[in-house]
Amino acid sequence: MDSALVSSSSPTLTFSRREGRVVFVAAGNWTAAYADALEDLVEGASARIAEEPLSALDLNAVAELDTFGAVFLERLRHQGGRPEKNIPVNGLAERLRPLFEEVDSSIVAPQAVNVRGNALVDYLSNVGRAITGIWSDLVALAAMLGAICASVWRIVLHPLRFRLTSAVHHLDRVGWQAVPIILLITFLIGGIIAQQGIFHFRKFGADVYVVDMVGILVLREIGVLIVAIMVAGRSGSSYTAELGSMKMREEIDALETMGLDPVEVLVLPRVVALVIALPILTFLGSMSALYGAQLVAWLYGGMSPEIFLTRLKEAISITHFKVGMIKAPFMALVIGIVACAQGLQVKGSAESLGLQTTASVVKAIFLVIVLDGLFAIFFASIDM
Repeated sequence: MDSALVSSSSPTLTFSRREGRVVFVAAGNWTAAYADALEDLVEGASARIAEEPLSALDLNAVAELDTFGAVFLERLRHQGGRPEKNIPVNGLAERLRPLFEEVDSSIVAPQAVNVRGNALVDYLSNVGRAITGIWSDLVALAAMLGAICASVWRIVLHPLRFRLTSAVHHLDRVGWQAVPIILLITFLIGGIIAQQGIFHFRKFGADVYVVDMVGILVLREIGVLIVAIMVAGRSGSSYTAELGSMKMREEIDALETMGLDPVEVLVLPRVVALVIALPILTFLGSMSALYGAQLVAWLYGGMSPEIFLTRLKEAISITHFKVGMIKAPFMALVIGIVACAQGLQVKGSAESLGLQTTASVVKAIFLVIVLDGLFAIFFASIDM
């Protein structure tokens, strides 16, 4: 390889052998101003490496280095994805080392070929990762619940710290603005349940018992569950997207810099609005579902509204109504905690925002259904 210097600052790359090891010695200015020369030097060195693997790079004589030159030096180290890609670099000046290390850390090493391993081991490995992820989610939810409780305690001690305006704004969004879609969906669900019940009960001459089924099912289970699932999809996803966008734009970091607690400022008003709104929506949704069932029973089953209401009074009690209403605030709390926790976990990319929003809705709906099952067991155990 030609090691002649065009000028005192021109880059050079010479070959030497030290103790049986192949060493390339770089010198001069490895900068973008000598791009053509660097290209020729590295190409010539690559041909030599193909014959005999490189063992070390001696950069003691490098006077200047920029990102362009550092990339060329890294090309030598990673040449062809050889096992020697992590060869040592010796003698680089301390003032140039941070730049070289930054370039080195940003270069992605060639990916190894994925060799299929034992299927059972792979399955157990995936199960282990899933369990670890579940544990991490539980820890995050517990941390969010603890932060909300701490904020509530501070509000109790200093009531003027509570952001009433923000809470009313979110109550309007998750409560009042959600009424039309809640009424429509629950009306349709009640009508569908009544129609299916009449269709099948008619075979046994038990049409009237459709009222019992619809009344108990709507007031105890379906009413609150449908409303909670819709609120999780409508308002929970909105909370996650809002907080995630704030996290991406570093607005939450700005709040902390100003000495404000993001949970107290952003999370607590949203959770309070949900806890207030969901029981109200549950009541309206249950009434709408019963009205839809009564309308279908009249038009499809030939049951007059007077008979429907009379049978409904006999079939249900205040206990059924209380069971559904007791569940509502707890479901609202779960939805709020999950939505806000997922929003605060958003990283700096739009992909992360989308993933966390999806995860928020899925996890909230799952936990709402689990909570409903736990309440069913609890109320059954106390004969309620």
